[in-house]
Amino acid sequence: MQKKHIIPKPIKYRVEFALAHYPELNDVHIEFKIKKNIKKSTMQARPTFDSFFKPKKERKFLILISDKFKISDKKFSTLDIPNDIFIGWIGHELGHIMDYQNRNRWNLIWFGIKYLFSENHIVEAERVADRFAIEHNMEDYILKTKNFILNHADISEVYKNRMKRYYLSPEEIMFLVKERDKMKEALL
Repeated sequence: MQKKHIIPKPIKYRVEFALAHYPELNDVHIEFKIKKNIKKSTMQARPTFDSFFKPKKERKFLILISDKFKISDKKFSTLDIPNDIFIGWIGHELGHIMDYQNRNRWNLIWFGIKYLFSENHIVEAERVADRFAIEHNMEDYILKTKNFILNHADISEVYKNRMKRYYLSPEEIMFLVKERDKMKEALL
């Protein structure tokens, strides 16, 4: 990818693969960072602080990736999860960046405040990110990521319920894929 993307070597191939689904992000500055711990998340996309004071075209974004995630008191290396699942996670986070790019400064600030304090807003934001991933033909990866979480015996029901509450279900994803494909056919 271009110099606009700063990607650590251990995840470079998988991140570049996901980015290839989002050509409109080629000229967007995105830094991917592997962190020791991210509270309540495995990955997190956000604008950099100084981006709130810059025009849309000059914004910079950060995708934080926790080096470990916990499932029922067992720690797993995020970097060791299967490629398709990791790519799905990154694809979802890139969906957030697509959403952030469309917002003006005040809307982006208001979005962040609502995300901190409104569970309904979290649901809306996470579903929008999933929709962007589907629009960019990443549904296979998103589905594999969701199935990994929902069908993993060691993942707590609390985490699975959070996934069910905040994100699109596999059935909703397949419905959106059919709708997307119908629209593509209609345009041909």
